[in-house]
Amino acid sequence: MILHHAGICVADIDEALRFYRDGVGLSVVADKVLEADLESLLGVHTRRVRTVFLGAPDHPDGGIVELLDLGRNDIADAPAQTGLPNRGVFLLSFQVDVPGVLARLADLGLGGVPRTMATPRGGLAATVVDPDGVLVELLPAGRGVLS
Repeated sequence: MILHHAGICVADIDEALRFYRDGVGLSVVADKVLEADLESLLGVHTRRVRTVFLGAPDHPDGGIVELLDLGRNDIADAPAQTGLPNRGVFLLSFQVDVPGVLARLADLGLGGVPRTMATPRGGLAATVVDPDGVLVELLPAGRGVLS
């Protein structure tokens, strides 16, 4: 079993794409508009939904972030998350070139002020905040996270 994807309801899908695609470095795997009512699945009425799947093209079966514009102002206009730990899902974690991603996000004016710390194996870990207040952890690529 693997986690296929995690979904984020965004206020501005283009700004979220700038963060995850241009900053973090994920690739757009799919970008679709659905003319559909997803109430039976999501619990809220929709008419037109834009969904963008981001991930690694060589791993299409997992590790995907789904950006969702449900076409609902009550969701888009709601306050962003705080970017701090809270009850429920609060963090997405990626293994990346941490200094490279931090530099790209800074150039884009995204992510806020990174929090950083050395990892036990001598690398750099960081957290930044996406445009919707989701805490995003950046871990060094190519290293076993739990080993």
